[in-house]
Amino acid sequence: MVAGPHLTERAQLCNLLAEKGPGAPTLCEGWTTHDLAIHLYVRERRPLAALGILVPGPPAALLKYTSERTRGALAYDRLVGRLRSGPPLAARPFDRYFLHEYFVHHEDVRRAGGEGTFELRSSGEMGGLEDGLWREMRFLSKVLARRVPVGLELHSAGRERITAKRGSPAAVLEGRPSEILLYLMGRGAVARIVLEGPEEVVAAVHSTSFAI
Repeated sequence: MVAGPHLTERAQLCNLLAEKGPGAPTLCEGWTTHDLAIHLYVRERRPLAALGILVPGPPAALLKYTSERTRGALAYDRLVGRLRSGPPLAARPFDRYFLHEYFVHHEDVRRAGGEGTFELRSSGEMGGLEDGLWREMRFLSKVLARRVPVGLELHSAGRERITAKRGSPAAVLEGRPSEILLYLMGRGAVARIVLEGPEEVVAAVHSTSFAI
């Protein structure tokens, strides 16, 4: 049986985390690869604490506490090993819906040197990843683009256009599905995209804070 793109991306992310070690930089401001591994572990295996990623107050405090406990309890290589083994059995049916997260965090490590110091993965290497990300974007883009003050259309060659934010005037964001996702996940500095539209509309999109 051929592994789904989420399993392939998880494995490649874990390979890179193991290769880089715990102190390597990432695109997540202030985070090393060790911090990123803890984030992924807590999100996957401590769901109550993971609510703190989205909710301030007590959930955020619980997330901080759980992350600190995890850092003290699990060595980096064991963290990566746990991530490589996959989520708990009960969560495995839902794992395929996190393809976008595995891809973005994989690129957080790959592209941490900054724009121009990395190569895009080839179409052959990406396999079914681009199609899988575009499917997720039909819903996810509407969440990620909710703060955009103008309309926003997404276009990737050979694929059906997605309306991320209804409105007029509108900008058009073009590129590979993977690059569009990186832009909408706040990695615009390294995303290879083209944003077209009236000057003031393009400026409004670029000035948006994209975050979950």
